[in-house]
Amino acid sequence: MTTRILLLGGITEALAIARRLGPQHVYSLAGIGRVPQDLQCQVRVGGFGGAEGLASYLREAGITLLIDATHPYAAQISRNAASAARSAGIPCWALRRPAWQAQAGDDWREVEDWAGLIEALKPFRRPLFTLGREPLQHLDEIPPEQFWTLRALEACTGNARCEVIGARGPFHIQEERTLFQRRNIDVLISKNSGSVATEPKLEVARDLGVPVLILKRPKLPTVDLELAGADELLVRLAL
Repeated sequence: MTTRILLLGGITEALAIARRLGPQHVYSLAGIGRVPQDLQCQVRVGGFGGAEGLASYLREAGITLLIDATHPYAAQISRNAASAARSAGIPCWALRRPAWQAQAGDDWREVEDWAGLIEALKPFRRPLFTLGREPLQHLDEIPPEQFWTLRALEACTGNARCEVIGARGPFHIQEERTLFQRRNIDVLISKNSGSVATEPKLEVARDLGVPVLILKRPKLPTVDLELAGADELLVRLAL
């Protein structure tokens, strides 16, 4: 049987894999960010309608291997992928890069959820959020003594106590240092994505003695094969 892959994108490594896929394969994007124009494979933008909708697509499109290369915090999508693959009777592989590990000099404080994060933020005044767009729905909850800086893929409107910066990685240490110092950042809020492209912010926080509130990684479903990097996956695919 000819292999036909559906690659669910979401992390930087997914694009590197997609660039090695031929025209019989499909690269799926949620629709956030830019759609690459230099691929030989098919590109599908948008959702599938949950696990059932994804399972139907797998069967109708003749997909024989589902690869989950979504963000480590996109837990619902990963659950849908594993469930849909089981329903369609095909294997599900997952690219799951390792989490960052605290080093000497780091002041990391893990929080479970948004409520825990807000509680942990109380002593601080100038937080830098690098969680994507999630904090935008909480702008009306900012305490009067705090000013938030949010960094997301696209700039958008904040309010009197919040500025939203549009920026895309990879980020560099000196740029991050300048951001921290100009805005008097006294705490960094981050997901533990494990991304090399966004790791410099942690190095700057360490150097400046800035605490880091880390949003705990969600539990992800069991899959048929779990891989830590794109190179390992490409070897498995013989690409």
